Amino acid sequence: MVIAFATRFNSLTYHRSNRDLITGSYVKHVLAKGKAVAANNRERKLFTNNLSLNWHYYKATKWSHVTFKHPSTFDTLAMEPSKKREIMNDLLKFKRGRSTMSGLARRGSVATFSTAWTGKSPMIAAMANFLNYDVYDLELMTVKDNTELRKLLIESSAKSITVIEDIDCSLDLIGQMKMKKQEKDDDEEIADLVKKMAIGRGARTERIIVFAMNFVEKLDLALIRRGRMDKHIEMSYCCFKWFKVLARNYLGVELHLQFAMVRQLLEETKMTPADMAENLMPKSDDENEEACLEGLIEALEKAKEDTRKKSEEKQEAAAAKATAAPAMVEKEGQQKLSEGDQENGGRRCAKEVK
Repeated sequence: MVIAFATRFNSLTYHRSNRDLITGSYVKHVLAKGKAVAANNRERKLFTNNLSLNWHYYKATKWSHVTFKHPSTFDTLAMEPSKKREIMNDLLKFKRGRSTMSGLARRGSVATFSTAWTGKSPMIAAMANFLNYDVYDLELMTVKDNTELRKLLIESSAKSITVIEDIDCSLDLIGQMKMKKQEKDDDEEIADLVKKMAIGRGARTERIIVFAMNFVEKLDLALIRRGRMDKHIEMSYCCFKWFKVLARNYLGVELHLQFAMVRQLLEETKMTPADMAENLMPKSDDENEEACLEGLIEALEKAKEDTRKKSEEKQEAAAAKATAAPAMVEKEGQQKLSEGDQENGGRRCAKEVK
């Protein structure tokens, strides 16, 4: 038997009594390992959907792609370690086809929601790097109807993550669709849309659909309930543990005298992982970890002061409103009395004429 590895050839000699073992389980094992190596070494891609107006030209495609290269991994992700382990275990179970009620089900649909700039994109990139999947970035606002959506999903490949960004801000699309189908209200239209995106994208084809949103309160609960969204991942503001991960990623430091001040400020104010990463990232070769940490502390102090001012402005506005309310009531009462006096005066004049 001769086994070829690229341009090199190796000769495998075995005893006749082992023929069944070699031609059976061993060859299958080699082929499976070779397929896994090829999959891990392949160039992964980031796809974006093209406008349907351009689908019908010569050699036109529904998706355009570039090489997917994103440094984010679960090791570098600013997130609670126990939560990261939970997500990684669920992804592995999904990839192996072992669905659980608490993890990803057959549809493989995930809802990520948070305030803006709290790390949804790095989370999606970490998932793609962990699974070695392609990423399809679906711009929902460019899709005219469910038929186009279905065609796009059909042409997505296996072993991929389809990302629906800012679905909470895509309600205008649903409104346009509602104009064509008046018999359904907005919430039902959204639910049907999600259902068609998720159904059939199962564990056998290893497709995951991620719905990313910033304002979950804008959506009806039917849209993100369990069953339509198999797993909910909530991203939040930075805590001290997350800061330490980012400090290690960007500065290569595990401990520093400035950490105590950062911890104190993070207990008093909020900062997103994106803002924290921006402050920790050296702007030049001359900027060391000391300067970066001092810059972060200044940014945290400014955020704390801005929050204090906003709180005071809200309190002043509420106090002014509370003070103005009795005056407004009194003014309205005087106006009614004046109108009543005018009405009574008119009646007396009418009697005198008579």
